[in-house]
Amino acid sequence: MFTCSLCPRACHALRDDISGQGFCRLPDVMRIGRIAPHLWEEPPISGTRGTGAVFFSGCTLQCLYCQNGAISHRGEGRIFTPEALADAMHRLVDMGMQTISFITATPYTYAILEALELYRPPVPLVWNTSGYESVETLRLLDGVIDVYLPDLKHYSSRMSSLCAGAPDYFPVATQAILEMVRQHPSPVYDADSIMQKGVLIRHLILPGCTTESLRLLDWIHEHLPSETPVSLMQQYVPFGDLPQGLNRRITRREYHRVRDYMLTLGIPGFYQGPTAADAAFVPSFNQPDSFV
Repeated sequence: MFTCSLCPRACHALRDDISGQGFCRLPDVMRIGRIAPHLWEEPPISGTRGTGAVFFSGCTLQCLYCQNGAISHRGEGRIFTPEALADAMHRLVDMGMQTISFITATPYTYAILEALELYRPPVPLVWNTSGYESVETLRLLDGVIDVYLPDLKHYSSRMSSLCAGAPDYFPVATQAILEMVRQHPSPVYDADSIMQKGVLIRHLILPGCTTESLRLLDWIHEHLPSETPVSLMQQYVPFGDLPQGLNRRITRREYHRVRDYMLTLGIPGFYQGPTAADAAFVPSFNQPDSFV
């Protein structure tokens, strides 16, 4: 049981073994929706054999368009102790995973650190995050996490309030990314092009929001080291009952506008193909085959 201020909402809410009173409503114990090999991350993360993906239940945001709503919104998953997580990570390494990815893990930071004291995988550890992180929590991870994989989702407070319930998303996420870059200023790759240290920023293009995308690319270009890679994603698929404007896929013209601007700025990175916009790529959560 503890009073939580791990995310930027700083609820100072009580969390115990059964429930939590804060924004995320999560208990103190870890709830995980999937632990399994994952082959569809960026090449420096998945490589050829995959990343061992640990999908944690709950989220510090409530994005309307989240494709992983089963875990982020509805909190589906199994309870894991630090010992059980350590055992699962060991199995993933034995399966040949080239990295281990902690996905939306912030509410369980203390328990994850406890698990890593029991077993530290001999492969890079990836912190896959919405970007909505507090600098104080990231400093707990300094020297522990090898690769940061943050989203940079929204530029305007209007869009981040509407889509994610976080009007302060941009100032908070950019400060968080600057802290990540302070810890790992330059990407380091091994002989197989797997990132050993560094920051790789993801941006998902949203329908009707290409100007926001351009402003975010401007910020990256102006504030981060020139070798910081960006993964430009066109995988947006509308899930659920979305407001007008968000209830469609992005167009070819929208994607090209953002991609061409990124190329003009000379930002290195990765570009998803249009086939990524398919619900078939959404993993299965909390099923018998969801856990190694």
